[in-house]
Amino acid sequence: MRLIKQNIERDGSGTITLFPEEPEDMWHAYNLIAPTDLLRASAIRKVTTEGVTGSTTSKRVHVTLLIRVTSIDFDPQAGQLHVGGKVAEENKWVGVGAHHTLDLELNRNFTLEKKEGWDSVALDVVREAIKQDKEGTVPAVVMQEGLANICLITEHQTILKQRIETGIPKKRSGRAGDHDKGMTKFFEVTLETLKRHVDITLPRPLLLASPGFTAAGFQKYIMDEATRLGDKAVLANKGNLIVVHSSSGHLHSLNEVLKSPEVLTKLKDTKYSKETRFMDDFMTLLRKDDGRAWYGPTEVEKAVEKGAVGRGGGVLLISNALFRSQEIGTRKRWVTLVDKVKEDGGEARILSSDHESGTRLEGLGGIAAILTFPLEDLDEDEDEDEDEEQDEEKEVFPNGTKQESII
Repeated sequence: MRLIKQNIERDGSGTITLFPEEPEDMWHAYNLIAPTDLLRASAIRKVTTEGVTGSTTSKRVHVTLLIRVTSIDFDPQAGQLHVGGKVAEENKWVGVGAHHTLDLELNRNFTLEKKEGWDSVALDVVREAIKQDKEGTVPAVVMQEGLANICLITEHQTILKQRIETGIPKKRSGRAGDHDKGMTKFFEVTLETLKRHVDITLPRPLLLASPGFTAAGFQKYIMDEATRLGDKAVLANKGNLIVVHSSSGHLHSLNEVLKSPEVLTKLKDTKYSKETRFMDDFMTLLRKDDGRAWYGPTEVEKAVEKGAVGRGGGVLLISNALFRSQEIGTRKRWVTLVDKVKEDGGEARILSSDHESGTRLEGLGGIAAILTFPLEDLDEDEDEDEDEEQDEEKEVFPNGTKQESII
C-alpha cells in the first residue's frame, strides 16, 4: 500500500488517500474502512436519460463518488472489497442519498475520512499497511492420503488457495500397487496445483504437514521430480521444505503446525509466529490458574485499570473483529483500552480473526491479557460490589438484625 496524501488535523479530523498495490492491501483496507466513514473512489455507474420524445437510453459512465459507508464485504480468496453506502455528495450523474457499491481495486486510489476522527488504532492500521519491510508470505500444504489444502500464511491472515481431493485405493493383500499408483497420482496433482499458486524455488519455508508419512512422501516426490527434470533451484531449496506432524489434513490442523518447535524456529521473527507464541503463553498461564491470565471484556478491563497489563511483560491480546462494531462508543471503548496498555508500557497485539491465533482468541470472547502480577477473582468483583451495596441499603437495629430501609 502506498500513501498518496495525508491531511490529518490535531483533533483527528481529515483525510488519507491510499493506493493499493497488492492483494494483501485489500485486507488492510477492509480493516481500515468502517460504517459511517466517508469514502471517495472512482466507479462505473449505469445512467438512464430520457430524450425529448420520451424515449430512454442507458449508458455506463466513469464517475468519482463520495459515499457514507453502510456495509463492507470482503472476499479474501479473490482479494475483492465491496463497500456499500449512500452517496454523500451530488454530482452530474448521481443525487445525494442514492445507494451505490464501490468496488475498490488494485492500482486505483481511494480517499477515506473518519466521521469521529482518526484514532490511534486506525492510524496504526495505516502505518502497518504502508510498511515497506513486510514479512514474507509462507506457503503451507496440510495433507493426508487423498486430501491436500494449499494455503498461504500471510502476516495477517491464512488464505486457502486450493483444496485437492483424490480417491486413493486402500491397501489390499496382493494389490498394494493400486494404492501406490493412487498416491503417486495424488502427489502429481498436488505438486502441479502447488506450483500454480506458489513459487517453490524461493528461499523461504514451505511447510508440509500431515499425520503419518504422507508429508514426507510428498517431500520425496518433489525432490525426485526436481532431480528427474534437472530443476537445480528446487533441489537447492530442499532445506526449506519442512515436514511436520499434524493430526489431520484439514485446514484447522494448521494451528498445531504453527506451534511446532521446528516451525517456530524457522518463523521466529515473523509477526504471526509471535502471536502464536503469545496465545500459547496465555493458555499455559491459564492452565496454571495463578491469576496472571484473564479473558473476557470485563475481566481484562479491570486488569488494565489496576495497572496489571503494563511494563514488565503485560500483553493485551484483542481481536480486530471488535473494532468493526458499527457503534462508535464500542470502538472507542477498545481503542481507549489499547491506548492505556501502551501508555502503561505494556504490549497490545491486535490479532486477525482470519488468522489461526485470532481464531483461538475469538473462542475466548475476542480479548485476553497476560498480567505482570497476579490478580484474583476479577470475575467476582462485580458480584461482591452488588452485595456490599445491598448491605449498605439495609438498616442495622440494636439487636443486630438488618432490615430493608424504608424511604
